[in-house]
Amino acid sequence: MQQQVQNIEFNSSLNPLKQIEVTTNVHKFGGSSLANAQCIMRVVEIIKDNATLNDFIVVSANGKTTDQLFALFESTDNKEQFTVQLARLKNTQTALIHELLDSSQASKLLQQIDEDVAFIDSQFTNSFKNSRNDVLAFGELWSARLLATVLNQNVCKANAIDARKVLILDSTNNFQLNEQLSKQNIVLEKSANQLNILTGFIASDEQGNSHTLGRNGSDYSATIAAHLLNAKNVTLWTDVNGVYSADPRIVNTARKLFRLENSVAKELGRLGNPILHANTLNPLTTHNIHLNVASSFAPQDSGTEIGAFGEIAKSEISVTHNNELIKIDSNEFTAKILEQINTRFQPIYQCQNKTCIVISQQFADLALQYLQEQNINLTTKNVSLIAVVGYQIANRGEIKARFKRALKHTDIAQFVGSSNGHSLLAFFEHESSVELINKVHSQVTKDSRNIGLVIAGLGNIGKRFLEMLPQQLSRVPALENVHLVGLASSKQALINTDGIEVSKALELFQQDSLAYDNQLLLDWLSQHPYDELVLVDITPSEQFSNLYQAFFEQGIHVISANKCAGASSTATYKKLLSTQYNTGSQWLVNTTVGAGLPVNYAINDLLNSGDTINEVAGIFSGTLSWLFSNFDGSLAFSQLLLNALEQGFTEPDPRDDLSGLDVQRKLLILARLAGFELELEDIDCQNLVPNSLIGLSVDEFLGQVNLLDQYFANKLQEAQQQNGCLRYVARFSKTESGYNARVGLEILANDHAFANLTPCDNIFLLTTNWYQDNPLIIQGPGAGRDVTAGGLHSDLVNLCRELAVKTKEVEIKGIN
Repeated sequence: MQQQVQNIEFNSSLNPLKQIEVTTNVHKFGGSSLANAQCIMRVVEIIKDNATLNDFIVVSANGKTTDQLFALFESTDNKEQFTVQLARLKNTQTALIHELLDSSQASKLLQQIDEDVAFIDSQFTNSFKNSRNDVLAFGELWSARLLATVLNQNVCKANAIDARKVLILDSTNNFQLNEQLSKQNIVLEKSANQLNILTGFIASDEQGNSHTLGRNGSDYSATIAAHLLNAKNVTLWTDVNGVYSADPRIVNTARKLFRLENSVAKELGRLGNPILHANTLNPLTTHNIHLNVASSFAPQDSGTEIGAFGEIAKSEISVTHNNELIKIDSNEFTAKILEQINTRFQPIYQCQNKTCIVISQQFADLALQYLQEQNINLTTKNVSLIAVVGYQIANRGEIKARFKRALKHTDIAQFVGSSNGHSLLAFFEHESSVELINKVHSQVTKDSRNIGLVIAGLGNIGKRFLEMLPQQLSRVPALENVHLVGLASSKQALINTDGIEVSKALELFQQDSLAYDNQLLLDWLSQHPYDELVLVDITPSEQFSNLYQAFFEQGIHVISANKCAGASSTATYKKLLSTQYNTGSQWLVNTTVGAGLPVNYAINDLLNSGDTINEVAGIFSGTLSWLFSNFDGSLAFSQLLLNALEQGFTEPDPRDDLSGLDVQRKLLILARLAGFELELEDIDCQNLVPNSLIGLSVDEFLGQVNLLDQYFANKLQEAQQQNGCLRYVARFSKTESGYNARVGLEILANDHAFANLTPCDNIFLLTTNWYQDNPLIIQGPGAGRDVTAGGLHSDLVNLCRELAVKTKEVEIKGIN
């Protein structure tokens, strides 16, 4: 029964655990996560940040304690060596206690250590014949007692539970878990109003005999506990921040698998993955329990989530290997014997004619003992395995072909698909080399990076971008692993990490989108399960552009048609660039100026080639280009403006175009790209809207728009008298003392390069050290849904090509 919040008691004024009672979660901490005092205090912080009093904590033995206990068994013929090793083991434990606890808290634990060490010493004379498992259990017992006491001293009341009082194995049924009795026991042993710390690795049978669950059995203990408690989540805190596409210790190009489908994860564990283990996932299958693998050394990093996911997660591919396998051949296997082998020893493979099995070396002694008891004639051979694992991968012909090509010219003993279809297996009669494992990984996973795509802004350009997306995804190889996972308007958002069907995206958005605010959007995106996340901002919103800093901090890439961030204050702009650089995020802004025209590319190319930009000038507004190209006096300026509004050439409020702010921002963006440091206010901007019309509503402005006519008629007459024309021009030029920058209405000669544009076109003039007498000119449509959406797609393709070859360094921060 859940307790009321007000009844929870805490031992100190330090930050307590979250006091909100929620569904039970299980957190398991491995030996490397608890290796020393610093690690243990880090675990305490993780518990404070991530656990409630309703949760269970499962612990392994501290550091190398279990290895030290096993070493004692190898010294049973040498008392002196045994005594030295036992003293070293005791010193390790007492040093941890003294380092972490004050004297009053430490005294009880030290007394228990003395008693436990005396018991271990007493077992030397009988060579631990009947007490091996009791001795091995001390590693987890010491760890649980210590963590519970540290929590009692620093955080909240905690209760250490010996799993042998909880997890009961049925000795009459191959030592399978007695679920009913274990469920009763865990309810009886857990303490209300305290955080319960359960020992991993150990269990007992109905007679009270101690048993272990095998190496890495603490993971199994955690998932058993989650099953018994009907928990919502299990988190395995380890020294690697997730499950990778190969062992990152030997394959440095391995990528994190953020999401794994249950059956694929189980297959990885069955084959010997270093993070997942054979039995770990079994207890989770009857409940909708998610398994998370995270790093206690980097708890802020997203780990790997394992559960029931859709097609994107099912497309993941990984490579695993195992050099510790035994092949047993015999012509005398019966159906009954093979049934026992499958139940008790978890074979990796059984050949079709039922004359051979391959099992892990950890089961070899027991399996051979069993077969000898059956009077079976057999032969054994050490073998190794390289396996490619993925959802129904045995039916994916292109992956099978790549795997076989990678194995060409190797002395492969056997190549088979697993019976469940989730793996392709290659066996060798020698150890698999690091070089071959890397080669296989490179060949079969080269196209497997998953990129999530979020589109913000579903106006004309956003809809056109979506219309073009299905063909782009099928046509461009660089977009092969791009998945649409998010859509957002100004008030509604649809985020689906299993993917949004592109052809029905807008329809699904109308049906399933939810109201959101910026913080909720950031929370959603921070949980994304992809190698990379790309956000395409097609909004005009300054408020939305304020999220870029948070996006970059999360490593999210941004493709922007939104000019606000690029034209923000120098301090903000520099901070964005710095964060982007430090996190490896990419920020592509090629459609902020000139829509699909390659003016940004040109500036970057010139600078990368060693040139210097001395002047940037041109007509940057498609709206103002249309207005002044068509303004010849035959129509009043106001009538021309209303015509442009009706045809969709202006913003809904034409003053947004006439103010010059859009052109001013574009000039600032180009000047910054050219390497100059300036603010928006440093660019002199001529607002074509008189003061009397600025503060009006849109309807009021449109009702009085004829007040613009006299001014523009006079300016046109002045231009015609000079045999020229009116154009709204942006100019930035380098000077000896700095620069000049302005945007405004100019009278140009009729033969000027800016004078003879097709209405709506933009033109950009770049004067550089190399292009002085004959400046570089880029001209073409500077607005429009097709060219802008196309420019965004160009950015997406270029970004994905770059991300395809991106690798992240994997840090393994454990005690090794």
